[in-house]
Formats: sequence, C-alpha cells, structure tokens
Amino acid sequence: MKTTILIVEDEPAIADTLQYTLETEGFESICLGSGSEVLNVLENTDVDLLILDVGLPDINGFELCKQVRRRHTLPIIFLTARADEIDRVVGLEIGGDDYVTKPFSPRELSARVKAVLRRIRCSAVPPPQTGFEVDDSRRRITWLGHPLELSRYEYNILVTFIRRPGHVFSREQLMSHAWDEPEASMDRTVDAHIKNIRAKLKSVHPDMDPIVTHRGTGYALKEEL
Repeated sequence: MKTTILIVEDEPAIADTLQYTLETEGFESICLGSGSEVLNVLENTDVDLLILDVGLPDINGFELCKQVRRRHTLPIIFLTARADEIDRVVGLEIGGDDYVTKPFSPRELSARVKAVLRRIRCSAVPPPQTGFEVDDSRRRITWLGHPLELSRYEYNILVTFIRRPGHVFSREQLMSHAWDEPEASMDRTVDAHIKNIRAKLKSVHPDMDPIVTHRGTGYALKEEL
C-alpha cells in the first residue's frame, strides 16, 4: 500500500508541483486549497503525513495544527513564506515535525517527507509500554484495560502526554495543545486538571502514578511503567 500525503496549500501552482513531485516519488497525494475539510479527510482517510501551509485563506495553519493534534498523531510539515525564527519555534512547539520556507525545491521537500516518515516509523518501534490506549475517533482513553471518564481538557492533556512519553511539557505548552484559547487560561488551571487526571488514574491502580512533575519546568508521562 502506498504512503498517502495530504497537501493543504492554497496556491495552485505550488500544490500541483508538490503533487507531481510526490507522485513521481511513489506517494499517493490528496490536495486541499483550504483548511475547512482537513479534519474530515483525516477522519475518513488513512493519511500518513500532512504538508500544511501556514498562510491559508480560511484559517491560520498553526491553529489548524492544534486542532489536528487533538485527534491525530500523524507527522506534519509546515510550509510558510515567513522565515522568522519565532515562527519556526512556534510551529515545532505546537506539534510540527519540520518547517520549510518558501521558495523551496520540491525535491528537497520530498526528501524531507521521506526523512520525517523514516524518523517517525523508527521511533514507533518498539512502542513505549505506558499502559495507555487511545481511540482518537471516540476520544476515549483506556489505562491498563480500564476506560477513563475524562473531561474535554483532561483528554486533551493526557493524549498530549501519551503521544510523547518522557517529553517534559511546560504549562504553556499544555495549554496550547489542550485549550482553544490558551491565553484565557492560567497556569494553575493546568495544575488542577493534572490533579484530576492523577486521581482518576489512581482509581484504577492506587500504587502507580505515571505522570511525573518536573518542578519549575512542567510535567511528563513516564516512558515505561
């Protein structure tokens, strides 16, 4: 089965060139000119990687990335006309896997696609033994075989941990991943949700605490239990 790449780019000339290059390299591709159908396509199609333009006509690519990350773990490569360092940092911190500045060589982007896919596939074997299972379509998480009753924000926070075991997330990063408007929330709100998640995990196994507090830094999920 061929690897499928979703291209979200509103400039037809760039989208056509990317599609031709990727298909020449043996990939399947789907092209969208706006962000409105991205989530629907991801829900109904097996997509292996998303190439996402930051400057879409209907939604900022960074905001769309946050929405995608709440439901899906596929790798994301950003395309942008902005070369500022802060944009690259933001793109990577909210869940992007690579960042390509326009103008770019289609062959170089194809090489980056292959590199990201290779890295993701290598890092996925073997999977960390965290005891968690995620059903993205139903927004359901089980731990040690027990389904967890989670609020919307608790689910978003916990799934962020599960996708990157061992990675330390600051409170600001967790708010960015879990909240639609993170600027409207406060650090202690994250702490309160973490406390609730821990209580629900302890109700399954009282002697285990898979979430680690890194004082002054943030929180992480243990890589192995």
